[in-house]
Amino acid sequence: MTNSLIIIGSGPGGYKAAAYAARTGLQVTIFEAAEAGGTCLNSGCIPTKALCHDAELVRLGLPADYAAMQQRKNDIIAQLRSGVEALLSAPGITLVRARATLKDEHTVVADGREYSADNIIIATGSRAKMPPIAGIDLDGVVTSTDLLNATEVPQRLVIIGAGVIGLEFAGIFAALGSTVTVLEFMRECLPQMDSDIAKRLRRQMEHDGIDFQLGAAVQEIRRPAADGPLEVLFERKGKAAAVEADIVLVATGRMANIDGLGLEALNIATDRRGIVVDERTQRVPGTSIYAIGDATGRQMLAHAATFQGYRAVNDILGREDSIRLDVMPAAVFTQPEAAGVGPTEDSLKADGVAYQCHKRFFRANGKALAIGQTEGLVKLITDDAGRLIACHVLGPHAADIVQEVAALICRDTTLAQLNDIVHIHPTLAEVLLGE
Repeated sequence: MTNSLIIIGSGPGGYKAAAYAARTGLQVTIFEAAEAGGTCLNSGCIPTKALCHDAELVRLGLPADYAAMQQRKNDIIAQLRSGVEALLSAPGITLVRARATLKDEHTVVADGREYSADNIIIATGSRAKMPPIAGIDLDGVVTSTDLLNATEVPQRLVIIGAGVIGLEFAGIFAALGSTVTVLEFMRECLPQMDSDIAKRLRRQMEHDGIDFQLGAAVQEIRRPAADGPLEVLFERKGKAAAVEADIVLVATGRMANIDGLGLEALNIATDRRGIVVDERTQRVPGTSIYAIGDATGRQMLAHAATFQGYRAVNDILGREDSIRLDVMPAAVFTQPEAAGVGPTEDSLKADGVAYQCHKRFFRANGKALAIGQTEGLVKLITDDAGRLIACHVLGPHAADIVQEVAALICRDTTLAQLNDIVHIHPTLAEVLLGE
């Protein structure tokens, strides 16, 4: 077992941790029961972004060719998957295509064979969370994975849930001609995002023809006639309502994919989110086992899984690093994009934290005017010492702009120092600069 590591799951957390560990001299065995690359590559981040891109071209006037969009999406997945498989065939890494379960803190069982290592990293990802709604098992009620592989564009699409997944699919299929209705139990979409940004995004999507029903509690899904449409029954503001659909997408979040791993036998603690870990090291307390990514349910983002994996390997090696897992940018690739890093203004107010909010608008940015995308704003938030602590953006290339600020937050940069950094003109990133 000398200098050895087992990784269960080959998503972004698992395969990148494997590659990094192998480069340091560890002998890695990685287990994958499905396709290499995990949810993000095969049925999540990558295919949805491919469809988001093509949907935007349709908005700009190109004819919609859904079959071609699906083919391009599948080609991208295949290309990237082959790259992951090549990475996992590198020296020092053994890929085992089988489901692994824990026997003890150094041993897993797969296909009836035992494998042992000094340490184990659990990187098993997540699956769609299906709420207890009557009729949720009817044909035509689908998860995001199902809808990604739909062969036809539905005439009427009802989406239950206005989180990242729900909004991205709403934008894609509205651009392709579907009549889209979004049912959201909360008072606003994207409840984890800055409320100002979320409200502005929703209003823009409503302007594009998407119907949002906020504060809607879904009661039942039914098909009144055997050959007729689905009907989604919900209650809003104390009144019963219904909407018809050809397809119902359930986008009410995801849950840690940890069933059947054998956690109970090892007394590994779990909570409603997933495996409980020391959030500094990613280690399951008192064991040689680590858990990363969606399996812990703390930060359900592909890039979070990647850097949690690096942190776990560094802890195994006894290496220090400067990874800031508390500075975690995130984005939703709607039109326009929305992104953020750091605490929201809402949370700072609720916690009584002193801050200053500095707003910038794309309508004053030369590049935004030149490309005809002036909708949106930037909110830069500083602490009482003037240091950047958050950035929330709605507008073109919001994710890229937030990424710049995330790097500056990691280096304790002040707003004054940001304003002293020369930016190329004309670029969207100039929107960050004060007058």
